[in-house]
Amino acid sequence: MGDDSVAPLREPPVRGVETVERGIVLRLGGELDLYNAEELRGVLGDAIASSPERIVIDMTDVEFIDSTALGVLIEARSKLGRDGLALAAPQLDTRRTLQVSGLDRHLPVHDTVADALAG
Repeated sequence: MGDDSVAPLREPPVRGVETVERGIVLRLGGELDLYNAEELRGVLGDAIASSPERIVIDMTDVEFIDSTALGVLIEARSKLGRDGLALAAPQLDTRRTLQVSGLDRHLPVHDTVADALAG
C-alpha cells in the first residue's frame, strides 16, 4: 500500500490567482526555475488573455528565482507594456537577484501587493 500523506518533492509555483478591481494577482511560491517555467508561462498567458489593466506577481513566498523564470516575467511584461506587470513583496534574496540582474529597472518592484495594484 502507498502512503498518500507523503508530500510531493516540489510544490507548484502558482499558489493562487485572484481577480481584483484593477487586475489580477498571481501568488507564487517556492522555487521558480527551469523545471516549472512552462507552468508559470501558461498561467501568465491565461492572465494576459483576460486583458487585465495590471498583473501583480505576489512574490512573498518565493524562495528562489532563476534566469529562466526571470525570462518568463520579462516576456509577460513585453506583452503587457511597461505598467502592465508589477512585482510585489519579494524576499531579500529574490530582491537581490532582481538588482544584480538589473531587472529591477525593467520590472516595477513594490513592497506590498496593495502598492503594486495602485501603481
